[in-house]
Amino acid sequence: METQQKQLEPVDAIAPGGMLPPSGGETANLSQLPPASEPEAQWRRVTRRITHFLDQIPEYISSFFQKNQRSLINVVLILTAIITLKVVIAILAAINGVPLLSPSFELIGIGYFTWFSLRYLTKSETRQELIAKIRLLKQEIVGE
Repeated sequence: METQQKQLEPVDAIAPGGMLPPSGGETANLSQLPPASEPEAQWRRVTRRITHFLDQIPEYISSFFQKNQRSLINVVLILTAIITLKVVIAILAAINGVPLLSPSFELIGIGYFTWFSLRYLTKSETRQELIAKIRLLKQEIVGE
């Protein structure tokens, strides 16, 4: 069995613009392409609109910040508080992971609470002293 190959004859039917002409009488139904200058004008319009929009972005952003300044500050403060809380929780988890460090901190806390209770809460005079210190601190912070 031999395979038969057909020899293709070269066709010299290429139009001067490098395109093949339509075959048959179907040229009446084909749509006409717009002139070459229109896409360039459309491209220039699109690029002009894009550059105008990009030029206006700083003004849009500044007006947005001016209109919503208090709300944005509140959002930033809330996000900062959440991030700070997560960092503190991560630090405490790392400290609790170290052997003997967590129990030693608990003993220090129990010792300080015992000292504070004996120092300020057992006698009437020391309770008055504590109340005076709290009022002074409140006055310094609040400014009453």
